Amino acid sequence: LPLCFPEKLWKMLESDQFQSIWWSEGGKCVAINKDLFEVEVLGRGVCQRVFNTQHIKSVIRQLNLYGFTKMQRDFQRSASLPEFLAEEAAASAHSQILYYYNPSFNRAHPWLLGTCKRR
Repeated sequence: LPLCFPEKLWKMLESDQFQSIWWSEGGKCVAINKDLFEVEVLGRGVCQRVFNTQHIKSVIRQLNLYGFTKMQRDFQRSASLPEFLAEEAAASAHSQILYYYNPSFNRAHPWLLGTCKRR
């Protein structure tokens, strides 16, 4: 039987083959480097493809269908102008990283994966 989307995602996160996707927030969130993911995962040939798509929007649609919600990164802002500008530059570099959360998708609780159902 082929794996469902959350199972494929879990295997990718637990594998050391992918640099574009990783556990974040202590294993509670999925972090995706959008640009690298498009090349590393979605740009693979048909035989090596993980998902049946070449488009990040389709992967995001699947995340949403399985109850994942997009998380915003909260950056504490400094009062001094030079520090603020440095933080802004770091935040814009971070903007291509997407964070998704699902209470049933938690690295510390793999048994919850079975409750991660498509809406």
